[in-house]
Amino acid sequence: MIYVYQIENMNPFPLIAVDVGNARVKLGRFDALGEGPLPEPSRTLHVSGRPLPIEEVAGWIDALEVERIAWWIGSVNRPAATSLIDRIREQRPNDPVTLLSADDLPLRVALDRPDMVGVDRLLDAVAANQLRQPGRAAIVVDVGTAITVDLVDVEGAFCGGAILPGIAMAARAMHEFTDLLPLLDMRELTAIPPPIGQSTESALRSGLFWGAVGAIRELVDRTTQEEAARPHVFLTGGAGPAVAQLLGESAEYLPYLTLAGIVLAAHGARNIR
Repeated sequence: MIYVYQIENMNPFPLIAVDVGNARVKLGRFDALGEGPLPEPSRTLHVSGRPLPIEEVAGWIDALEVERIAWWIGSVNRPAATSLIDRIREQRPNDPVTLLSADDLPLRVALDRPDMVGVDRLLDAVAANQLRQPGRAAIVVDVGTAITVDLVDVEGAFCGGAILPGIAMAARAMHEFTDLLPLLDMRELTAIPPPIGQSTESALRSGLFWGAVGAIRELVDRTTQEEAARPHVFLTGGAGPAVAQLLGESAEYLPYLTLAGIVLAAHGARNIR
């Protein structure tokens, strides 16, 4: 059962923002909006695994040195969100919890069914609206379990985009649907692989990485051609740093883009440009 407690007419800080994905959960504590374009977390936790390693999260919750704190959650993984909220209610029964939906966000969604869009994509768009210059659109690339490439137009509306398999997901498919190809851990990319692999493993690594980069480049280029001014390009997700440097000077990597979008939703940001 999902518990939802709406917070009204109160300062939301301090708060915990939680991004519940399909293979990873990110938690960040925020004590204020800060002076930069996006709020920055004062403390974070990243956990990976299916099912969610709840005991690791429980230890992080135990270390919170405040009597009461608000939890704001964006989730695309219902079982993991349910487990997390149940644990919060166990450990901190007085904490208010809000599970965000499209209707809660300071964002216009120019699609027929906003409720059917992954809330993480919409939260990224909320944050992108705080970063982009007036009169310029933004392209948001999230290189996670799945790769999403989305457009926020010059008026600040989320216009949709493309979804393709993430690098780690593609690596698993290559292993599971063949007899001899090994399973590679592609969740974190600390180095860009060469285009020509000298072994099966390095050839796989090259194909998975450069195939994803090529798809992202093509989608960004085609979206850019439809805009009068070149859009900003913002990247987030585990493989974001490696990909960002290959997309040109206009591409910027932001590790906490989704968490920042959650904080802006909690704060009720309305300055959509």
